Amino acid sequence: MSLTLNNVRRAVNGEVHLNDITMSLSAGSFNVLLGRTLAGKTSLMRLMAGLDKPDCGQILMHGEDLSGVPVQRRNVSMVYQQFINYPHLSVFDNIASPLRVAGKSASVINSKVKEIACLLHIEEFLGRFPLDLSGGQQQRTAMARALVKDASLILFDEPLVNLDYKLREELRTELRELFKESKTVVVYATTEPGEALALGGVTTLLHQGRLIQSGAAHEVYARPDNVVAAELFSEPSLNMLDIADHPHQTGQQLGIRPEHVTLSASQDSDLALDLMVDVAEISGSETFLHMRKQDGRQQELIARLRGVHQHQSGDLVTAYFPQSKLFRFDADGNTLDTVVNSSSASSTNGSEVLSNG
Repeated sequence: MSLTLNNVRRAVNGEVHLNDITMSLSAGSFNVLLGRTLAGKTSLMRLMAGLDKPDCGQILMHGEDLSGVPVQRRNVSMVYQQFINYPHLSVFDNIASPLRVAGKSASVINSKVKEIACLLHIEEFLGRFPLDLSGGQQQRTAMARALVKDASLILFDEPLVNLDYKLREELRTELRELFKESKTVVVYATTEPGEALALGGVTTLLHQGRLIQSGAAHEVYARPDNVVAAELFSEPSLNMLDIADHPHQTGQQLGIRPEHVTLSASQDSDLALDLMVDVAEISGSETFLHMRKQDGRQQELIARLRGVHQHQSGDLVTAYFPQSKLFRFDADGNTLDTVVNSSSASSTNGSEVLSNG
């Protein structure tokens, strides 16, 4: 089963939610929709599910136009970020509900419910009710109900956003394992770049209702087509820098992700910038170091550093930018290349020095 969208457009009350979306999802593929809130992810999945209709364009499943096919006749499951379960039914009956609607026999229902409950580690809770479960267990129940019917298309709309970090890690790993051998088309929406990388598969970037870039997750991360794609796949925000003192490169900018900024030079070709610390935000095993240029400019630069780094507001530091991790964008925001030639900046004490933009 494959799913194809051709030039799909969707507007609500005159506001465009999706504009000219064309994409093809193959059988057995795990697809991640990455974009900020209101980028169009949920709108796109509702079209895929048949809950809404496109204003124009085609949605094809295995080559068949789904325009006139109601949602009840589509073999689709959807999991939302809220824990949507039937509170008056046991966990067993919640999971069994789509099989009963489909008219499956009691023996088939019993077998499939226990099988999927075991896969999601909730077999011991089958006799309980949803309100007696933790948040993670409730979401596992909702996921089990979506998975048990062997849908051709399963849509996950930020299903782990309300869970704690440890549970999210566990469920992400389990999701990838669950669909390794499956022929189901899986679509998973998220606002978090780290989640998209952890899930892998094919990542499609959405921004303001438009498809920006699509490809293997690590390829899109490493080789964004433009500054918008680079920013969408960066958390915290992409650091932007002007190339210093090169009139023929006016309007060009450098970009680097916070996780690639360091406080120690790794090689002579690193670019360097003297900065003043605003705040060191320590978060578990990481420190987010917020810095700015000493000339009073308002632009903030962020380094995402491993470990705990104690810095006070006003401390002076030198930040280093490995050239292999830099993106160079033209005046229109298109990516020129990922490695900046060392002639793009002037050299001081063995390191290249930049001015920030």
